[in-house]
Amino acid sequence: MSSRDITAFVDEFVEAERGFFTGLSDKVWDYAETRFEETASATLLADTLEQAGFQVERAVGGIETAFVASFGQGKPVIALLGEYDALAGLSQHGGCNHAHPVMANGNGHGCGHNLLGVAALAGVMAIKDYLQRHQLPGTIRFYGCPGEEGGSGKTFMVREGLFDDVDTALTWHPGSFSGIFGLSTLANIQVEFIFKGLSSHAAASPHLGRSALDAVELMNIGANYLREHVMQEARIHYAITNAGGSAPNVVQADASVLYLIRAPKITEAQAIYDRIVKIAEGAAMMTETQVTVRFDKACSNYVPNRTLEQVMYRQIQALGLPEYSAEEQAFAREIQATLTANDIVSDHKGIARMCGVEGAGFVRSLKDKALMDEVAPYQPSNGLLYGSTDVGDVSWVVPTAQCFSPCFAIGTPLHTWQVVSQGRTAIGHKGMLLAAKVMAGTALELFEQPSICDTSKAELADYTAEDSYCCPIPGDVKPSRLSQ
Repeated sequence: MSSRDITAFVDEFVEAERGFFTGLSDKVWDYAETRFEETASATLLADTLEQAGFQVERAVGGIETAFVASFGQGKPVIALLGEYDALAGLSQHGGCNHAHPVMANGNGHGCGHNLLGVAALAGVMAIKDYLQRHQLPGTIRFYGCPGEEGGSGKTFMVREGLFDDVDTALTWHPGSFSGIFGLSTLANIQVEFIFKGLSSHAAASPHLGRSALDAVELMNIGANYLREHVMQEARIHYAITNAGGSAPNVVQADASVLYLIRAPKITEAQAIYDRIVKIAEGAAMMTETQVTVRFDKACSNYVPNRTLEQVMYRQIQALGLPEYSAEEQAFAREIQATLTANDIVSDHKGIARMCGVEGAGFVRSLKDKALMDEVAPYQPSNGLLYGSTDVGDVSWVVPTAQCFSPCFAIGTPLHTWQVVSQGRTAIGHKGMLLAAKVMAGTALELFEQPSICDTSKAELADYTAEDSYCCPIPGDVKPSRLSQ
């Protein structure tokens, strides 16, 4: 079938099941489970695919909430990646134009992963139906990938060999526009430094205490001085995870801090990590405390594949954008009213970077718009997205392409209550269904023309010839939940 026929097929299939897919997405939104705790979400998606005729392998790679659902046999093996984890502290009522938590300090889908996972599920179901109708060879898989937020679930899955026989991987991310995700990302390392001191009465015998909190504070000061001496693209973040309690008249015997270190390549992040470890050791020496280093997780930079992006962009262009009602436009403007001018400018700049040389002209057309009404141009660029994703590790071992789909009002920053709110609205649903169609259409073009997979593999081989992949997570490190 032609590319146009494929587009028409996936559009018809997904639209026929619109209510079913949006209902699944809303259930995952309701569960709002954080990294490696997505038991209900993973079970819902795995059960749905099993009932639809997929063979499901659960708890893969030693991760309780990871699974792989497969249909078909032989080559090519094409994977759609699904995520379903939420963020802590972002509880929010859906479809609400102001901050209004469902539960104080509860979880919320502040990155739209309820949409992300269900779009991939809808995509593989459409692909399965097409393969059956046309008796095409090949295997379609849904990879249930937990713990993207702060857990690097896919990196663990790559380490365990779950992608070794995959020919192509496709995914997407909710955003404010429709276009290709064509930039590299920052690699990162996340590590916790746990200091152990000696408790004492802070007034009667302060000289007998050894403060673990002092060690954390001195470490943070040292890391802040390091910022001047790392590459411009690097990022160093930290959060004090244990301040030693709430009693100021006690010398804190226990304290810990979690660091997230980012750089364009994992080797560069590793070099910064090594220096931060020395700073931690120095802080322990100064305070006569002991420090334990707990390596939490890491992920590699994303490697774009231009061969696959061209196929995906054809589908993006053919499918166009959703139509929005007057009520949806009005709600999007209400959300925009909660944002700052800088939020909107920042989003415009991010979209421009994704569009390459044509980006500046495109974002000028977005002035005063609340929702996207045209597809973003695609121009391959060597630019950098200042965020991280564990899709990066998949992209090092499997040719990978991903796109953005419009789920939020223009200007909406990720990891905010505004994202949570819009993730349970028709605006979010429409972007999700569009992404499902784009991924399904892209995959079906590859099934119809498997030689494209070979070309994409050759492109990846050229990239890795000079910079081979090494999993950034040591073999003895296991996935850990947020509470750990």
